[in-house]
Amino acid sequence: MRASGMAYERLVALAQRRAPRELYHSALVATVDGRSTVIEMTPVPDSLGRSTRGVVVEAPVGCRLAGHFRVFRYEIRRWDGGTIPDVSSAVGSPVLVSSDAAVIARALAVVPLVPAATWGRDEYRTGEMWNSNSVVAWILTQVGLVSVAGHPPGQGRAPGWDAGIAVGRRGLPTSPVSSLQS
Repeated sequence: MRASGMAYERLVALAQRRAPRELYHSALVATVDGRSTVIEMTPVPDSLGRSTRGVVVEAPVGCRLAGHFRVFRYEIRRWDGGTIPDVSSAVGSPVLVSSDAAVIARALAVVPLVPAATWGRDEYRTGEMWNSNSVVAWILTQVGLVSVAGHPPGQGRAPGWDAGIAVGRRGLPTSPVSSLQS
């Protein structure tokens, strides 16, 4: 994923006539009474562990038709006691967006409502592709905390973040424009 992200950023930077920047992947860890729940978008590793990983949404990658095959699907997890495998690679410290148990409960409640948009596409016509950053921004928008999260470290970018905000401001999920139209 890192290599493809770097290649993507180089192409976007070239098209926009600017220097490439670091790209960031967003996830949330909700902690209440010492118990953590991980909220993250990831590839679907297998069909056996959906319930153990807390999968609440599955959607296609790249093209809705390809989503019939596991390798072309992603999952959104609301995983009690879960982990983020690459958290040790994170740049900077985590950002505390709220310690209010009621707000955290609202955030956890909206996770199954995240739009099941096609990863890497702009089905909602926001000007950005849908990805993990979109999911986190959408959730934070729904609970009124997106401004608390701030910007990526340094001169980095979080592609898809603005798509999540834009779709989140439209309210609860609506059907995306078909990924076959463009």
